[in-house]
Amino acid sequence: MSARPSIATIETRLQQTLVPQSLSVQDDSHQHAGHAGAKEGGHYSVHIVSDRFTGLNRVARHRLVYHSMGELMQNGIHALAIDARAPDET
Repeated sequence: MSARPSIATIETRLQQTLVPQSLSVQDDSHQHAGHAGAKEGGHYSVHIVSDRFTGLNRVARHRLVYHSMGELMQNGIHALAIDARAPDET
């Protein structure tokens, strides 16, 4: 079983790479106890507003978030629900 990253670790990664105006990370792992994938890592929700998302479609925004997470996506995070918006979309 991979060690789940802390919320602070996820927030730091996103702040360093996407410089968000607004960021909220929630650990939803408790809602997935017993789920087969729960052994592979944690379940998280991310709500992020960043200028980096301006002009990008949903898929491109998610790719930026996944890229920011780096190796955590393969080692510690099983699922990541993403709400990524540009500042004019809030």
